Amino acid sequence: MKTKCKPNDKKIAWWQLSLIGVGCTIGTGFFLGSSLAINRGGPTVLLLFLLAALGTYIVFDALSKMTAEDPQKGSFRTYAKNAFGRWAGFSNGWVYWSSELLIMGSQLTALAIFAQFWFPDIPLWVLSSIFGVLGVGVILTGVSGFERIENIFGVMKIAAILMFIVIGVLAVSGLLKGGQPEQAFSFSKDGLLPAGLTGLWTAFIYVFYAFGGIEVMGIMANELKEPKEAPKAGKVMLILLTTIYVISIGLAVWLLPADKFNADESPFLSALQAFNLSFVPHVFNGALIIGGFSTMVASLYGITTILTSLSEDGDAPKFFSKKGPRDVPYFSLLLTVGGLIASIIVALLLPGKIYEYLTTAAGLMLLYIWVFILFTFHKMVHLSLFSEVKRWVGVVLILLGISGTLFHSSSRIGLFISLGFILVIGAVTLLMRKRWRSSQVKQ
Repeated sequence: MKTKCKPNDKKIAWWQLSLIGVGCTIGTGFFLGSSLAINRGGPTVLLLFLLAALGTYIVFDALSKMTAEDPQKGSFRTYAKNAFGRWAGFSNGWVYWSSELLIMGSQLTALAIFAQFWFPDIPLWVLSSIFGVLGVGVILTGVSGFERIENIFGVMKIAAILMFIVIGVLAVSGLLKGGQPEQAFSFSKDGLLPAGLTGLWTAFIYVFYAFGGIEVMGIMANELKEPKEAPKAGKVMLILLTTIYVISIGLAVWLLPADKFNADESPFLSALQAFNLSFVPHVFNGALIIGGFSTMVASLYGITTILTSLSEDGDAPKFFSKKGPRDVPYFSLLLTVGGLIASIIVALLLPGKIYEYLTTAAGLMLLYIWVFILFTFHKMVHLSLFSEVKRWVGVVLILLGISGTLFHSSSRIGLFISLGFILVIGAVTLLMRKRWRSSQVKQ
C-alpha cells in the first residue's frame, strides 16, 4: 500500500530544491575530477559536459515526474519496488547504500588531505574524524538544518566558480600580470582531441561524476510544498550548473594545454598558476573542502533516508526506522556512521590505487541506478512517443559513459569491481526472494 506524505509535511519551495541540488552536486567530482576529463578528452570535453547534462536532466526529469505523481520518501527505490516488485526496491536500496558509503569514505579522506594544506601536522585520521563528526552534526539538525547548510554551501560553491570565471576572463583578455596568454590549443584534430576519440570516450565517465547527486535531490523532492514543481526545480538547477560548468572549463582549457591537467590538482588552480595569484590556492582549497563536505553530507542524508525506507518496508531490521527528535532516524544514522568509520579505515589502510578502484566502482553503481530509474519510469508512467525517445537517449548516454571505462586500465578494473558488487547484491536478493516466498506460504 502506498503511503503519500501529508501536504502540511512539505517544507520547501522549488527554488530551494534547486539550491539544494547545486549543493548536493558541485563537489570534488567537478572541482577535482574534471581535471582527468580534460586530460583525456581535451577541449572537446565541453561537448561531453553538454551531453552529460542532457543525460542527467532526462534522469531527474523522470524521477521528478514520478515524485509529482506519487511523492514517496524512498524515492527511486520505492518506485522501483512499485514497478517491478520487492526485489527491485531491496536491490536498489542496498546498491545505493553500499556505493555511497564507499564514496563517503573517499570524500572524508580527500577532505583530510585538502585540510593538511593548512594543517600539515595533524594526522589524516584526525582530520577525517573531525569532518565526519561535523557531517553527523548537520544530519542531527534534521531536514531543515540539512536544507539550510546545503543552500549556504551551494551559494559559496557558485561564488568560487564565478570568481574563477571573472579571473579567467581577465586572464584571457590580457588584463592580469604577464599579459595576454596564447590560446592553449589549436582547432585541429590533434588540438581538439589530443588522445583521440578513445580518450574522449574514457573521459565521459568523469564528466558524469561532476553531475552526481541527483539521487539526493530526488529524495529531497518529497519535501516540496508542491511536488509538481520538482521538474522545474531540476531544470533550473541543471541549466545553472551546465552554464557555469561549460564556461569555467572552457576558460581552463583556453589557458592551459590538456596534458598539463592532472588528478591531484583542481583544473582551475592549474590554469591560474602562471599568473602567481597568491590568494588563488587558498580560495580553491577552501572550495574543495566546502564542495567535498557538502556532497559528503548529502550522501549521508541520502543513505540514512534510504536505510530508513528499507527498514519500513521490512528489507532491513525494523529498529532502523525508529526516530527521535527532529524526525532523525538515529539507529539508521548509527549504522551508517559505523560503516563510515570502517570506510575511512579502509581508505587510509589500503594502497591508493586499490581504493581508487573501489570508489570508481561505487560511482559506476550510482549510474546503474540512474539506468534503473529510466526503466522504472517507463513502467510507472504512460509515456508519449517523445518521452519514450527521450528516455532511450538518456539510457544510451549513460551506457556510453559506463562503457568508456573499458578502454582505460584503472577505470576498467573499477568497472569489473562494480559488476562484482552487483552480482553479490543480486545473489543476496535471490536468497531474500526465497525467504519472502516461504513466509507468504506460511501466512
